Amino acid sequence: MMTVNEVSKLTGVSIRTLQYYDKIGLLKPTGYTESGYRLYDDAALKMLQQILLFRELEFPLKEIKEIISQPNFDSGRALEQQIALLTMKKEHLENLIKFARGIQLIGVNTMDFSVFDTRKLDEYARQAKEQWGKTDEYKEYEQKAQNRSKAEERMLSESFMQIFADFGKLKEIAPNEPDVQEQVKKLQAFITEHFYKCSNEILSALGKMYAGGGEFTTNIDNYAGEGTAEFTAEAIRIYCEK
Repeated sequence: MMTVNEVSKLTGVSIRTLQYYDKIGLLKPTGYTESGYRLYDDAALKMLQQILLFRELEFPLKEIKEIISQPNFDSGRALEQQIALLTMKKEHLENLIKFARGIQLIGVNTMDFSVFDTRKLDEYARQAKEQWGKTDEYKEYEQKAQNRSKAEERMLSESFMQIFADFGKLKEIAPNEPDVQEQVKKLQAFITEHFYKCSNEILSALGKMYAGGGEFTTNIDNYAGEGTAEFTAEAIRIYCEK
């Protein structure tokens, strides 16, 4: 038998949380000491493991209680389901990480996830999985990126940003001028060679992202001069509408 203090130290669950679990009937102690302190046996600890796994999967306490209180509750089956859900969650996060790295290599130097609340993060990951995870472009990007060293990635990123610096030098002329349109063609060819086949459709979407605010716009404008992101986006729009 273990005291509530020992269980707290072992599991990292606070004493207050264990007391609350007892109060709502989620995890009752096995017994009490003469002084009234809660005691937990191995069965209680196994149940706590189940609860913590459900909590890791963001199940509400009310739902957890309903699940584990069922007479036909099968802990082995529940564990299998938890493993499956945790695996899905892991894949979900891996897709997000890969998507973020992909963005980083095409112009974003940092990804600060603190700016997203949970709902936006979930939506972002969902879009990453839908838009990249199953596409030929993403597979091509992964294949090209897997053998590059960090030094090569840095050089590639610098070369990519230099293209935007060149756009910045052309801002004094109209975005439909031949020199500007040739620069768009150079951008498209660079992405195709080093990342993935950049169709006009993809290029058009990238252009909107460049001028859409946030880190894309900030990075480009900081590197190539204020207004470069918007100028580049307009040049891409004209190029893709030809």
